[in-house]
Amino acid sequence: MISILDYGIGNLGSIVNMFKYIGVESEIISDSASILKAEKLILPGVGAFANAMNELHKRGFVEPLNKAVMEQKTPVLGICLGMQLLCDGSDEGGATGLGWIKGRCKKFNFDGFDEKPRIPHMGWKVLEAAQNGQLYQNNAEEKRFYFVHSYHMECVDKVDVSARATYGYPFTAAVEKGHIFGAQFHPEKSHRFGMKVLKNFSKVEKSC
Repeated sequence: MISILDYGIGNLGSIVNMFKYIGVESEIISDSASILKAEKLILPGVGAFANAMNELHKRGFVEPLNKAVMEQKTPVLGICLGMQLLCDGSDEGGATGLGWIKGRCKKFNFDGFDEKPRIPHMGWKVLEAAQNGQLYQNNAEEKRFYFVHSYHMECVDKVDVSARATYGYPFTAAVEKGHIFGAQFHPEKSHRFGMKVLKNFSKVEKSC
């Protein structure tokens, strides 16, 4: 069972529909007890970093999330803004993140470019995935995913980067640290490519 956290940020219906389509059971949860009981967690999100962290604090979700992920080792997948929340913080509003992945989110900076790409970055991009990325195994074909974002994560430890894409310059498109995963793209909007990522996440084993 995949538990999708509802904290008032993001469209959860498309994620539920995609899991249903690939034959994986999922549920939407919105309380601390359910976070602690979850077998696997999805942390979605759209919008501003500071607003999202404020909502997690206001609803009392930060402490149970830390316990579930860092102590109980519950597998978690952050999607879009949800991936950004995994790091230490963001230049967008200055709020402190969850700190599970060491790094910070920076706005796309195209200073010095003759032709500046538009911000936000919206559209399809091909991923360059690491060979050991669990969510991209058994997927030899070109990996194309749909992005909508203005900020991207810069990881302190490059080994945490499981995939990159290029928009003006290469940026971190996905992260992985043990049982902690993040996707800057939207797998639920990425057709068969996203289906494989979500299916692989559903098979991740809980670490000891």
